[in-house]
Amino acid sequence: MFPFYTQDKIRAIDAKFEAQRIAFAPLSFQAAIALRDLGILAEVSANKDGVTTSALAEKLSLSLYGVGVLAEMGLGMGVLKLAPGSSEEDLKYTLGKTGYFLLKDEMTLVNMNFSQDVCYEGAKALTESVKNGKPEGLKFFGTWKTVYEALSQLPPPVQKSWFEFDHFYSDLAFPEALPVVFRKKYNTLFDIGGNTAKWSIACCKYDSQVKVTIIDLPGQTAVAEKNIAEAGFSDRISTHATNVLDKESKFPQGAEAVWMSQFLDCFSLEEITRIVSKVRESITNETDVFVLEPLWDMQRFEAASYSLQATSLYFTCIANGNSKMYRFKELTNAIEAGGFELKEANHNLGINSYSLLRFQKK
Repeated sequence: MFPFYTQDKIRAIDAKFEAQRIAFAPLSFQAAIALRDLGILAEVSANKDGVTTSALAEKLSLSLYGVGVLAEMGLGMGVLKLAPGSSEEDLKYTLGKTGYFLLKDEMTLVNMNFSQDVCYEGAKALTESVKNGKPEGLKFFGTWKTVYEALSQLPPPVQKSWFEFDHFYSDLAFPEALPVVFRKKYNTLFDIGGNTAKWSIACCKYDSQVKVTIIDLPGQTAVAEKNIAEAGFSDRISTHATNVLDKESKFPQGAEAVWMSQFLDCFSLEEITRIVSKVRESITNETDVFVLEPLWDMQRFEAASYSLQATSLYFTCIANGNSKMYRFKELTNAIEAGGFELKEANHNLGINSYSLLRFQKK
């Protein structure tokens, strides 16, 4: 664990400032969105020596008042800085380091769009979600029980932000995960929670013989089938539509390897044990079960752990109301309770420090 979580060395004055940041977080977040989407950050970035609010207002066809309040909040957030030599009458703004990441960093852009399009409105229902154990924020989109049932029907901008968020993290670990998985030769692999088929397609590109079956909800398998056909792998990738939580559902037999990427974090610990118990019934003692997850206590940086902890709140109020981003022992204990034994753990895969865990039947 990071010392950050066991030591409280912050000065009282700084702690109070952090408390104010939290108190005004919804407004500062929307200010950052406006600074980005109105083109203010880009225009400030283009003027290395600094630019005035009046010049920004004229260039972007915005009111001087609007640009002014956003620029001042930008200073407060460290997104903008004052250019050297600025006078009281002629403030010139430059891009701060934080502003650079808001404007240019792909991870930050993905996270911001996800928070804005998928989470922002529903976050108001977080307290209600915790009380009821249900994703009460999902009602802002419709009457579904979980976000997974809704994915194929959400508004296009929401879908886009959701999938970009989901794929950005796991996809970055795929190049390092593939050689680990295919150290052994597998003829058949099951991709449980295969979503849009990115991993299955990557497997077929990596290994010319492997055949993959994607197991997921009907809405997701329909999307997967389209992507599979476009990639030219319809002869090697098939789908099996099912609800893994349905007590009557069963997995097909015959997998030499099972893959679950960013899948088990979509379920509670009890549900994870129930799902892997079903997996156990469909495989042999030699079958390798791979689990790829970002574990918040296995991250290299505190900022990464923070992002994962925040993502847990999305699960609470939007996704399903009962899952989260897990710690290493939390997750492995739940899987082993389903009749498995951890055989291998590879941490720090990709720039986002994913963990690739390999299990077999006890």
